[in-house]
Amino acid sequence: MKEQRISTTNLRKMALFGYFSLLIYMPLWLLVLSPSSALSTSTTLILFTLPLLFPLKGLLQGNPYTYAWANFIVLIYFLHSLTTLWVVPNDRLWAVLELVFATTMFIGCSYYAKYRGQELGLSIRKAKEEP
Repeated sequence: MKEQRISTTNLRKMALFGYFSLLIYMPLWLLVLSPSSALSTSTTLILFTLPLLFPLKGLLQGNPYTYAWANFIVLIYFLHSLTTLWVVPNDRLWAVLELVFATTMFIGCSYYAKYRGQELGLSIRKAKEEP
């Protein structure tokens, strides 16, 4: 029986959905829905929006390498959502949404990078063995 897997197109859409959801949601949450008196507007935008802008070009171009390293950035949002879930009971709903978007992006990016890299014949180089 032939194994079926999700197409790279669907994985890319999944990753981009999580990415753009975070990009829109984070400033909305932290500046409008539940503003913090501890952080200024500019600090909030720099801390929670700027990191997401770094992989934008590569994600839009479909570069599997960018999808792979964008997972390092999404870990910031995992940690933020899990910390908020634990520490701020009033923001649990907002933190769960952040966690869902971050998880969606993480899974989409991981599998897109893997399968698209295979389609393109990309691989991780092995160190040469010395005699």
